[in-house]
Amino acid sequence: MDMAYSLEGIVRNVGRHAGGVVIAPSALTNFVPLYTEDLGGSLVSQYDKDDVERAGLVKFDFLGLRTLTIIDWTVRSVNLGRKVSGEELLDIDLLPLDDVKAFDLLRGADTTGVFQLESRGMKDLIRKLLPDGINDIIALVALFRPGPLQSGAVDDYINRKHNREPVTYPHPTLEGVLGGTYGVVLYQEQVMQIAQVLAGFSLGQADLLRRAMGKKKPEEMAKVREQFLHGTHERKVDDKLSNDIFDLMEKFAGYAFNKSHSATYAVVSFQTAWLKAHYPAEFMSANLSADMQNIDRVVVLVDEVRRMEVPLMPPSVNVSDFRFCVREGSVVYGLGAVRGVGEGPVSAIVEARSGGKFRDLQDFCQRIDSKKINKRVNEALIAAGAFDEFALPAEDVNQTRARLRVQLPTAMQAAQQVAHNTAAGMVDLFGGAEEMPTSLCGAITDVPKLITRERLQGEKEALGLYLTGHPIEEYAGELEHFCRRRIVDLRAERNAQWVSGMVVSTRVMKSRRGAPMCFLVLDDRSARLEVSVFPDTFDKYGRKIAKDELLIIEGEVQQDEFTGGLALRATKVFTMAQARERFSQGFVIDYSQSVMPSDFTARLKQIISPHRVDEEGCNIAILYQADQASARISLGREWRVQPSDDLLHRLRAEFDGRVQLDYARG
Repeated sequence: MDMAYSLEGIVRNVGRHAGGVVIAPSALTNFVPLYTEDLGGSLVSQYDKDDVERAGLVKFDFLGLRTLTIIDWTVRSVNLGRKVSGEELLDIDLLPLDDVKAFDLLRGADTTGVFQLESRGMKDLIRKLLPDGINDIIALVALFRPGPLQSGAVDDYINRKHNREPVTYPHPTLEGVLGGTYGVVLYQEQVMQIAQVLAGFSLGQADLLRRAMGKKKPEEMAKVREQFLHGTHERKVDDKLSNDIFDLMEKFAGYAFNKSHSATYAVVSFQTAWLKAHYPAEFMSANLSADMQNIDRVVVLVDEVRRMEVPLMPPSVNVSDFRFCVREGSVVYGLGAVRGVGEGPVSAIVEARSGGKFRDLQDFCQRIDSKKINKRVNEALIAAGAFDEFALPAEDVNQTRARLRVQLPTAMQAAQQVAHNTAAGMVDLFGGAEEMPTSLCGAITDVPKLITRERLQGEKEALGLYLTGHPIEEYAGELEHFCRRRIVDLRAERNAQWVSGMVVSTRVMKSRRGAPMCFLVLDDRSARLEVSVFPDTFDKYGRKIAKDELLIIEGEVQQDEFTGGLALRATKVFTMAQARERFSQGFVIDYSQSVMPSDFTARLKQIISPHRVDEEGCNIAILYQADQASARISLGREWRVQPSDDLLHRLRAEFDGRVQLDYARG
């Protein structure tokens, strides 16, 4: 403790404000001591922010906003198209602030990507407020903070705006000050104006009052209260009313927002809303480019692009740039968003294709230096779908990616051989050294194609999300038998409902009693739903909950009081295999229309052997057709199996797709 006491209160380290700038009327050394950073980057005041002000200097905080870059990229993209069509170029500073389309978007809380207005809580506030002018956006920025939300100022503003409550003013002379906010003290400037109007304060005095209220120092507050009451008394304002108004100002000043700050934010918010409403592809492309290294954010924005029904093209070595871009109204995935593909490889691709589009994988490997793009990068591009346009006739995407994976080593080896021969000055007897030796690559076509789940998993690893599909689609036919509604169609009901989806995220925390519980987000591609798994349920089913797992959950769908959306309180959690046990009548192998092979029993035994279970599990039945009769033959308990995806795929592959799960009575 003695050692700690000697350290307490001394400076631990020095730091520099990221955007703080000090301005002096003459040399800074006349006012503050300076030092340079370790790397000698810039001069820094040795006084902190408070001491700098006491020394009489002005300090500014220059805020750097990524949103300004997003706006700039969007406008550049829009104007690129306008130049081609001969239209007048867009000037972001000349937007009409009463644009109907932009405010329709805002009132619909369609604000993902809109500056300051995209959080769930803000969307809920927007739905209540229903902004119809720039002043409402200014108010939104100021209202959505703990002070106004907890004090009731938000409810007062909303109710008075929609004529559910009368607009009242603390004093008749304040109508001009508070008229724009329906009698609610919302901004610091209003606190200053009240002091000017009622007590005759100068601007300087009013600013000192504002600062005193913000700091809440009793001695300063007593002083400014005395000055305020003196001024109101001289203007014949009732002393009790003056005291009440000062108390009101003091209450609101603690969280009142600077209106000039709120207004500039609101203008940027409106600009982003306008761009999203009028140029959704360009705007979402810019947003994705700004956050393309943040996979969680990319997932949210890609979901928004799909919800807006803006076409989204997968990455392409012949079309994509490093960043996301727009081609013919479609958002094109940026190659820089593919994991493991940096700016160097993308620059090499863009430079090489300036001589013409790549024809196939061989052409691609030959025209790009293998030192710039290695095998790992090429594998990531294949998984992401950047080579999908190299498909052969009548070849689906699963076949294409499987073939390209097999061809890649040979194509790269052949390209390296061509490069080596060219460097050595070797020329083929029948052609130039620049030609690809096709004998080395070979036309490899007889390759087992990927199953859809493998293709999607490759996309998830390369892009961080499922781009060309969703794993749940494979189970859509089965899920319909026990999940009557998709997430988007759910309604709050007291009856228990079954809901299915892929686990997008999980958050384990402690309850008030210290027991572990979990919140998870389910996604069935129609929408997302937050699920709460309380301690008793989590203790029983917690081992099944994992990211990217398909779960079938029973529970009560309720209205979420914080977001206004729906949430599910789980009571049971099943994996897909357990749901099949619970709802299906088991496997059915249909030989009612064909002849059963003679070795059928031996082949069936071999496949199901690793999947047999002593208890529970699923039955296996055979639909059999003989000369004189047909029957459904159910095998005995010793043939019961766990109905995993692996078993289902193996049975279907072995018996030519004749295997199904029977939900006829499920």
